[in-house]
Amino acid sequence: MTAVGSSPAPIGHARIDGVEKVRGTAPYAYEHLTDATYLWPITATVARGRVTSMDTAVAESTEGVVTVLTIDNAPRLADTSDGDLTILQSPEVAYRGQLIGAVVAESPEIAREAAASVTVSYDEAPHDTEFRADHPNRYRPEKVNGGFEPTSESGEPDRILDDPPSGSVVVDEWYSTPEEHNNPMEPHTVVATWAPDEKLLTLYDSTQSTQGVVSALAPVLGLEPAQMRVIAPYVGGGFGSKGSPHSHDVLAAMAAMRVPGRAVKFAVTRQHMFAYVGHRAPTRARLRIAADGDGNITALIHEAHAHSAHAKEFAEQAAVSSRMMYTAPNRRTDHHVVPLDVPPPFWFRAPGEAPGMFAGEVAIDELAHAVGLDPIEQRVRNEPADDPESGKPWSSRQLVRCLREGAERFGWDRRRAEPGTTRDGRQLIGYGVAASTYPHMVNPGNEASISYRDGRYAVRIAATDIGTGAWTALTLIAADALGIEPEQVDLQIGDSALPSGSVAGGSSGTSSWGSAIVTAAQRFRTRFGDAPADGAEVSAKTDENPDLKKFRIASFGAHFVEVRVDVDTGEIRIPRMLGVFSIGRAINPRTVRSQLIGGMTFGISMALLEESVRDPRFGHVVTQDLAEYHVPVHADIADVDAVWLDDPDEHATPMGSRGAGEIGIVGSAAAVVNAVYNATGVRVRDLPVHLDDLLEGLPDQ
Repeated sequence: MTAVGSSPAPIGHARIDGVEKVRGTAPYAYEHLTDATYLWPITATVARGRVTSMDTAVAESTEGVVTVLTIDNAPRLADTSDGDLTILQSPEVAYRGQLIGAVVAESPEIAREAAASVTVSYDEAPHDTEFRADHPNRYRPEKVNGGFEPTSESGEPDRILDDPPSGSVVVDEWYSTPEEHNNPMEPHTVVATWAPDEKLLTLYDSTQSTQGVVSALAPVLGLEPAQMRVIAPYVGGGFGSKGSPHSHDVLAAMAAMRVPGRAVKFAVTRQHMFAYVGHRAPTRARLRIAADGDGNITALIHEAHAHSAHAKEFAEQAAVSSRMMYTAPNRRTDHHVVPLDVPPPFWFRAPGEAPGMFAGEVAIDELAHAVGLDPIEQRVRNEPADDPESGKPWSSRQLVRCLREGAERFGWDRRRAEPGTTRDGRQLIGYGVAASTYPHMVNPGNEASISYRDGRYAVRIAATDIGTGAWTALTLIAADALGIEPEQVDLQIGDSALPSGSVAGGSSGTSSWGSAIVTAAQRFRTRFGDAPADGAEVSAKTDENPDLKKFRIASFGAHFVEVRVDVDTGEIRIPRMLGVFSIGRAINPRTVRSQLIGGMTFGISMALLEESVRDPRFGHVVTQDLAEYHVPVHADIADVDAVWLDDPDEHATPMGSRGAGEIGIVGSAAAVVNAVYNATGVRVRDLPVHLDDLLEGLPDQ
């Protein structure tokens, strides 16, 4: 792997956990505690209404059934303020698929059969599950995801766009992304045990935050944090949905309390992954951009709309990236949500930025064509010297360099500006580009402990590796900070009993946990020197970094895509994709490259394949398996490569690194769509691209 502008870099360290995973000896959540009972859920089959009765007689008499939970006999929750976690407390049904009961049995087969025998009657009420931007009940939330204000405004954008100056070029279009569902290789799973004598609830949970599960669930269950322990040494992907507990964790905990001393295993089925564990809400965005004849943006308005849920509000921050991406003296962004009878949305693969920058980067491409500028030059011409939103200087904004060096590597000079004019036999060829950004986040409250014994250093923090390489990256950070070999480090993560560790989400994990480890290592050496005695130990919280307030810190990148479109069928293939990123120092090049390429693969999937279809008649998602909810296979992913600049950012973290987990996702779908336009002359503004969208751009046969 080579960092752009540097000599060849080492390939990086192999995954420390790789051998165990390949051999199948790395224990995931469901593989703990083999002597267990098994839970099968009962879910609502109406989208709104009330449960009037649940006949459980057959289930309770089935041999092997241990207990049946219903809204009539479930434990009472101590805190019902979170609508996502509040289940089995009343007969009210807020969405189809809501958990309304469970059967616990000696085998999963018995539990499933018994659950199917439970007869549920409802008083069904009219429901509304159909999202539209002009919904009469839409509203502006008080905050959007990430704690951002829902609106921002500078200058007079509406006045300028309502009456553009002479010679202005204006883009005024709507863009949309569909409802999408997280589908990590390992579905949500949890194994729960309740020890009544100790009053201790233990969860082996597939989660992105062990301590986040404790802090969220302990108040709900009426427990003190010390009465809960969550263990997650290995997690098979999360993509945001495992960033917080959902109602299935509550159900497993309830069941465990009903069968004290016995483990309860609950594996969410692939079909139920489309019900109660979060999803990306569909978005609709209106982009209005005015520029002068030279392509200088004079006004920009980005209005974003998404659905939320009656059960719990979640507002996708889909317009936030437009507050800082390009220079615009007159700018407004706004967010609205539409409450529906659907499960609560939640984090999904670069939440906010991914759908928001799809709209923004396609709109910028449209502006470039309207002005007559190369799309790269359009972006360069509107590069801000300082952060347009806060006025702070950038810690390091290398977007122009990403664009320029990416163009050279990709062969952008071979692109023809006139759409639909490059052809190779039966294939139309197009090139597309889009920019990318993702905010740098360092979560507070992280703490690491380091102890020494017999020549080895134990490093402990409640971090979580969701498959991204944290086991390896944190080991390398600790070794570097202590001045030792990685083989001397014994890393302990994935347990809420360890020192404080924040969520593996928002591309914040390595930055947050690594900063705490570096602080602890520095204090360890200061106190004990290079020859510590056995038993030497230090615990330390992250040192405050004043630069986080002085600078605007973010990662940036540029995506380049070549598409080929069959002139007869409209079939789209992507033979080449290149991403060039500015992410600070790469801690471990091998795993960083994997994360970036994984994100770019998400972008291809978002652009061409992924789409959840919710039937408004019944309120449920009908594409609830991987046969109908399409994701890429190996044949869809050809030459995808990711490189990064050699630009350590000492303002961001003591390691000089910034987040790299989600930057590969943001903008990648827009680059695909922009390439499709260059190939066919058809501008697709609604994802995913369907073959029939391209019919008007295919040559006459």
